[in-house]
Amino acid sequence: MGRSLVFSPNLPVRFSQIPRSILPPNQPNQSLSLNSREQLKHGFQRFGLSFAKPTRTLCTKAVLSEIPNQKLYVKVGAKSTGPIPISQLIEVVEKAAKTGAEVVMDAVNKPRNITYKGLTDLVTDTDKKSEATILEVVRKNFKDHLILGEEGGIIGDSSSDYLWCIDPLDGTTNFAHGYPSFAVSVGVLFRGKPAAAAVVEFVGGPMCWNTRIFSASAGGGAFCNGQNIHVSQTDEVERSLLVTGFGYEHDDAWTTNIELFKEFTDISRGVRRLGAAAVDMCHVALGVVEAYWEYRLKPWDMAAGVLIVEEAGGQVTRMDGGNFCVFDRSVLVSNGVLHGKLLERIAPATEKLKSKGIVFSLWYKPDDYTTDI
Repeated sequence: MGRSLVFSPNLPVRFSQIPRSILPPNQPNQSLSLNSREQLKHGFQRFGLSFAKPTRTLCTKAVLSEIPNQKLYVKVGAKSTGPIPISQLIEVVEKAAKTGAEVVMDAVNKPRNITYKGLTDLVTDTDKKSEATILEVVRKNFKDHLILGEEGGIIGDSSSDYLWCIDPLDGTTNFAHGYPSFAVSVGVLFRGKPAAAAVVEFVGGPMCWNTRIFSASAGGGAFCNGQNIHVSQTDEVERSLLVTGFGYEHDDAWTTNIELFKEFTDISRGVRRLGAAAVDMCHVALGVVEAYWEYRLKPWDMAAGVLIVEEAGGQVTRMDGGNFCVFDRSVLVSNGVLHGKLLERIAPATEKLKSKGIVFSLWYKPDDYTTDI
């Protein structure tokens, strides 16, 4: 078993030594050696661990007849990365996420200095410090790129084709309580579409914190700690485990999602609410849950996670079933097989919100930023 590390402020972040219990559940038998050719995959070290091949019994072809003809949804990932090679983008996006995670790890066992953006919407000094270090990495490598950070807002040249969406600490409330569902999320868009992404998830808990890194590039697949990952093949809602989230405003969208939570709790194996969108989407990509949806997320919440899900073989749309972009106000990500069945309940509820005049237009799109969406 990999080590569970007890961190002190003097210990560095370790991105690849992870407990076996948090490895992807659908990996084939393999033994990774530490030879020089295998040490690096997408910029992070691979360790010599052996994994047993699991038995999956959730999928039965008989129920496919109950699923409508699967619609082909428009891909969210960028078709091109422009003049910058994808290898360079993924290298910097991973370095930026890891650098922010080092700040978070240094603070995870220390007292929090908490302030409020709203009645219950927290922000800590760690959010701000993490974002500052991420910005430093991005600007050192790409001085002319546009940046959208949760804490710092818009920085840079709006004429750039590249937009970095940064959540320096997704799941701040969880972090403040020492609850293990938070992450650092960094995604870069090319002309409005995700090109490269990295999410460093914090796992374990007080006295045994550790991390794992998810990454993806458009057309290049999705990875967790250097190993290719794929969404689940569960094809019945009744056998699925689902995830959702709720915003800080208890408005009509919040009420609608409470009802969706109740509905799906009745017909699935359960609906979880973890409180960190990037983590939730990575769990869909990893195949441990089948779908995640939420209203009113921001670009920095979604830019990395949606690409990781898509590159893991999943599907991404708005909650009304329409084509998705990171400036939308709703998102549904799934393993693909269940997408249509989930939309049978989620889409009408969303359309009803629209009929009430609830705004679902694009938001947080920088002025003058040119996109292909």
